[in-house]
Amino acid sequence: MKNTIAERILDFLKNFPPFDALTHDQLFAIASQVKVLYLEKDSFVFRQNEELHDSFYVVKDGAVGVFRGTKLVDECDEGDIFGLRAVIRKDHYLLDAKTIEESILYSISSKLLEDIINNNPKANQFLIASFATNTRNPYSNEDKGTLFANEAILKPETSAFTEVQSAKYSKNPIVCNTQISIKEASLIMSQNKVGSIIITEDKLPIGIITDKDLRNKIATGLHSITEDVEAIMSSPVITFPENISVAEAQIAMLKNDISHLCITRDGTIHSELIGILSEHDIIVIHGNNPSVLIKEIKRATTAKSLKFIREKAQELLKGYLKQNIPISFVSKIISAINDAITKRVIDLSIAELDKQPPVGFAWLAIGSQGRKEQLLYTDQDNALVYEDGIEETKTKAYFLKLAKAVNDKLAIVGFELCPANMMASNPKWCLSVSDWQSQFTNWITHPNEDKMMLCNIFFDYNIVYGKPSLVSQMSDSIFQAIDNYTIFLNFMGRNALKNPPPLSFFRSFLVEDTGEHKDQFDIKSRAIMPLVDAARVIILSHNVKDFNSTIARYQKLIELEPQNKELYESCIYAFRILLRFRTKQGLKHGDSGRYIDVKNLSKSNKLKLKGCFKPIKDIQELLNVRFKLSQIL
Repeated sequence: MKNTIAERILDFLKNFPPFDALTHDQLFAIASQVKVLYLEKDSFVFRQNEELHDSFYVVKDGAVGVFRGTKLVDECDEGDIFGLRAVIRKDHYLLDAKTIEESILYSISSKLLEDIINNNPKANQFLIASFATNTRNPYSNEDKGTLFANEAILKPETSAFTEVQSAKYSKNPIVCNTQISIKEASLIMSQNKVGSIIITEDKLPIGIITDKDLRNKIATGLHSITEDVEAIMSSPVITFPENISVAEAQIAMLKNDISHLCITRDGTIHSELIGILSEHDIIVIHGNNPSVLIKEIKRATTAKSLKFIREKAQELLKGYLKQNIPISFVSKIISAINDAITKRVIDLSIAELDKQPPVGFAWLAIGSQGRKEQLLYTDQDNALVYEDGIEETKTKAYFLKLAKAVNDKLAIVGFELCPANMMASNPKWCLSVSDWQSQFTNWITHPNEDKMMLCNIFFDYNIVYGKPSLVSQMSDSIFQAIDNYTIFLNFMGRNALKNPPPLSFFRSFLVEDTGEHKDQFDIKSRAIMPLVDAARVIILSHNVKDFNSTIARYQKLIELEPQNKELYESCIYAFRILLRFRTKQGLKHGDSGRYIDVKNLSKSNKLKLKGCFKPIKDIQELLNVRFKLSQIL
């Protein structure tokens, strides 16, 4: 007889990881044993310090909040898994799980989980990644409060899933020697209010005692409290270097069934102890990761509170660069935080106006913000588009007022007002759809130097807030105008060659001759922008929209022009190096990182930069040939 209920559960689960990695038979076996729970609002699924259940949970309908005390840490909705970490740790719950809506949950046996891990590598990968990154769905590319932990963002030498945040360890570990008793060690732990003590010899860690050892080995009577610490210490200790990531720490704790790691100078037991990292430290760290920051942003009520959150994001950025996390991944995270801040600022500004927008609108990030390549604090570049209406004057007045409020708040957050006034509060950049379409058509059909400069800025736009259909209409008008006036691409190609070359005839860096930045190298105009401009004009020539970042454009071009794959890949590689280099310089000097003092660069850094310049020369040569620029220069 057909098991209808199991089939319905199977049809639901197969849409969500890790169940989508299972075979039909594996999934049906699980679905047949799932317990269906109905819970009213404010019902506890489990509580902090409660004994472990023999199952983990999937939300079928409704929503479950995960709380630390009264603070909402996470919100799980349809398809989300929770209660997994405790099952893998085989320990009591560290948080509360409570329904925040009337909910239906699927309870899945932990024994079935063990079968999944043992028999399906792909599902195993997901569960370990989920545990290591403390996320419900480590493969989600959607902005629903989760982080990324995909293989694509891992460093090649990393053998485990890497949560991209550095693990901050305690730099003052409590230590003792081998000659003291367990009682003396326990008193030291109590006096210092810590849960572990490291036994050392000549500053080298040789063992560790934790609260768990005292419970399991002393309280049970297995050992006397008068014995030496060597009797119960765990040895050898598990050691790591100071740049250990959160995931590496969590996986090491899981693999070795421990709750503490020793941090040493070189990461081995043969070097000096410099710190201790506990599972509690990991929990604290997870209060300052991208998903948590975005949730804080959504709850913020003032621009000043958003400024504080953005400063936290800057600390994340520093950690990412220190760990050599791929710059494309870093830019996605920082851009997501910047976008979330802008969305919250717009919501707060609309509330302050005490009047809803008269028509639909969209807020656009333009320039580097629109390309999602803004990693440092730079000045604002934005625009606004709204639906055509019958009361144009009143409508525009409302949106100019809204844009002024948004620009002012973003300035408080730390994004300075644009000196060139390329902002939505400028009436020139706050327009209806039809006005934007007319303006784009004018720029394309009657190009001059100023209009080409505006095209370079405004054609790199990305919607941050509002109606996507308005932005789509704008894009359509650009391509329609280009189709009717194809010589525009030649002018755009010529404009892309106006950036001066990075090297002189004698292969030395071309630096600024005069002004505030005399003798400094302009990495933006001489190296980064030639790659940006080339990607823009070539992607436009293919009539392709919705690829606004430089890397995404080159990746699409590899697909469209496989014959130029090697060139476009070299452009991607060079762009990543240049963007990382500029970002590091900006963080080091507290500025935009645009101007670099070449004299103070190491030889290796000079060689690394020069290695990025050949793709610039090659891509500009491609522009020259493709758009016959020698005939119109």
